[in-house]
Amino acid sequence: MEYNKHINILAETLFELLSEALGLQPDHLSSMGCNKGCSIVSHYYPPCPEPELTLGLRKHADAGIMALLLQNHVTGLQVLHDDLWFDVHPTRGGLVVNIGDLLQILSNDKFKSVKHRVTANRVGPRISVGCFFSGHADMLEEPFGTMKELISETNPPRYKEFVLKEYIVKVLSSPIDSKPAIDYYKL
Repeated sequence: MEYNKHINILAETLFELLSEALGLQPDHLSSMGCNKGCSIVSHYYPPCPEPELTLGLRKHADAGIMALLLQNHVTGLQVLHDDLWFDVHPTRGGLVVNIGDLLQILSNDKFKSVKHRVTANRVGPRISVGCFFSGHADMLEEPFGTMKELISETNPPRYKEFVLKEYIVKVLSSPIDSKPAIDYYKL
């Protein structure tokens, strides 16, 4: 409970900084409810005697708004950049901050979600705790899309509006290696 309290305080600060980076008031993303709906998910990856034969977690981008990841000292997290995989080396006491697909949509691609995966490892176990922010439940029935403040004649929306509830159904019901849900809403 204590960790959850502190992670929510950190998330509030990050959402303020992200709002300012978009040229908006510091409370903009939080006032929309982006700092709500935190789900905590823990992963335990035991040592694998033949890591070349398996994968810990397939390539994906986080579907929500933002994720904060705490990981132990064992490597395994990788990010995709220019079609190459790069290790994200754990830093003691550090957190990984991932922009999710929904924040990419809200920001009209000013912020980008990142494809990442977890590889199996001979050493271990690898343990991680992810806090995934998906927004306040009040957002589920409302139209969702790029923030109007970021749209102009020279910067038209790159995504069509949708109802968040439908997006979540698409994310949860899509086969593992299917087209990412964000792709269905690109204009």
